[in-house]
Amino acid sequence: MATDLARADVRFVVIGGLAARTHGSSRITEDLDICYDPDRANVRRLANVLAGWHAYLRGVGPGLPFTMDERTLRSTPVMTLVTDHGDLDVMDRVLGVGEFPKVLAASIAASAGGTTFRVLDLPALLAAKKATGRRKDLDQVPELEALLEARRRRRRR
Repeated sequence: MATDLARADVRFVVIGGLAARTHGSSRITEDLDICYDPDRANVRRLANVLAGWHAYLRGVGPGLPFTMDERTLRSTPVMTLVTDHGDLDVMDRVLGVGEFPKVLAASIAASAGGTTFRVLDLPALLAAKKATGRRKDLDQVPELEALLEARRRRRRR
């Protein structure tokens, strides 16, 4: 999904479980979490991609009137979605990090499938995991801290 978003020129940063995997986490995640640039043109591109993927609210029974468009993204800053390509969480800010410009500044380049996109760096990912207060995020903190410490040790050599 991240490669498709990047190819559609959507500006976003991968956050959450897939970002953790990029940094060496052993945890498996089933969804993609992204923070997107709320710029009008970017929201339009994101909405078009999501509409093409038949995005629908996750956990909501079928039949609820729902239209994926720019207005929906602007009025709902955090959405958990199911799409033709899998589960996707989209947000315009990250708790513990801030709005998109701060998220972007705290990201690194990553690539998959020949496409480059941004991924939240390890210190910011740790801050985000701690800020959520959710058990599943807090359970991952020790592993991420160990990865950060291992990275620091390698740099000192």
